[in-house]
Amino acid sequence: MEESMKINKNNNNKFDRLKDSILDYLDVKDSIKTGIEDYDRIKFQKRRILEMLNATDKDWDDYIWQLKSRFTNAAHIAPVIPLDGKETGDIARVAAKYRFAISPYYLSLIEPGNPACPIKKQSIPSVEEMSEEGELDPMDEKGSSIEDIITRRYPDRLIIKVTNICGMFCRFCQRRRMIGEFDTNCSVEKLKKAVDYVSSNNEIRDVLITGGDAFLLPDSQIQWLLSELRKIKHVEIIRFGTRTPVTIPQRITPNLVKILKKYHPVFVNTHFNSPREITPESKKACEMLADAGIPLGNQMVLLNGVNNDKHIVRKLNQSLLTLRVKPYYIFHPKTVKGTKHFWVNIQEGLEIMESLRGNTSGLAIPSYIVNGPKGLGKTPILPNYLLYIGKGKAVFRNWQGETFEIPN
Repeated sequence: MEESMKINKNNNNKFDRLKDSILDYLDVKDSIKTGIEDYDRIKFQKRRILEMLNATDKDWDDYIWQLKSRFTNAAHIAPVIPLDGKETGDIARVAAKYRFAISPYYLSLIEPGNPACPIKKQSIPSVEEMSEEGELDPMDEKGSSIEDIITRRYPDRLIIKVTNICGMFCRFCQRRRMIGEFDTNCSVEKLKKAVDYVSSNNEIRDVLITGGDAFLLPDSQIQWLLSELRKIKHVEIIRFGTRTPVTIPQRITPNLVKILKKYHPVFVNTHFNSPREITPESKKACEMLADAGIPLGNQMVLLNGVNNDKHIVRKLNQSLLTLRVKPYYIFHPKTVKGTKHFWVNIQEGLEIMESLRGNTSGLAIPSYIVNGPKGLGKTPILPNYLLYIGKGKAVFRNWQGETFEIPN
């Protein structure tokens, strides 16, 4: 009896410690709002934008209208988001160097009057972009390109960049050099050359279609490209890189989903960086894709002032799982020219990874990736859990800092 009471007491102490270890997150969780939790404010902004554009709810739900109605200058957005004279001038100055566009939908997510709003930081130009530090092509995509729309760095896979169009031009974009002044989809001739290259190299089993935003090709062109790639026997999987579920979720239409489903296995990686981007619209877009059997992954970029916080990342990743989106990568920010204000140090990323392990399910833990400069490829970074390895044993520490060993 005494031994049993001692065991129960030890167990209770253990469970109390587990409960105590999550209190710091529970204390702040409700203050880190998703767009679903803050939807009344977003709906108010939506009404203001519709009235300003003399548009209807039907227009709002049309992705073509969202694209055509993108906001492209400071004067255009000033009635929706308060801007002082200096900020208006700074936006114009930056936009003259790096193109600026934001869909009405994504604009509605910005919290007016909050200079720290993570949506605003990602989408509205900042004078800090005039910094000359960094490079326009730090990954040397140009040096790894074939036919100028194919990037190939790995033995069995490659990227086809099919458009420069995006629902919103992210201020940290690694391909800002390719945005240009006008929206342009790849010509059919270039796409055919890309398909021919894949067909001629039978080691290619995985094709990633990206841009710009791959889903901003017309349905007919997406179907043509999928059908051509599916004719190639050695192509096993096709992936799309798209931020449309985040920036213009109206693009995920029943017809697009029907096309994608026809050519399985098709995978989609999207790009949520903030819990505030998780709205009823983005949830619906992700669920439509998931219901069609399309696996969804999220590629978050670690950004100073947006998500370099362990609690924000935990809330984001756990919320994504409710949309059936698997956190796939956390990318360390690339040293792209004009993006220095978003850069973080590697220790911040490792601390975030450390905070996830053991404190949330493995499903919510992505890989932390640094891209080797000049095309050296994706390299994972992990906190150090292996402390020693020898001929007879290996010594580890667990997520709570307790050490243990196993026979080797």
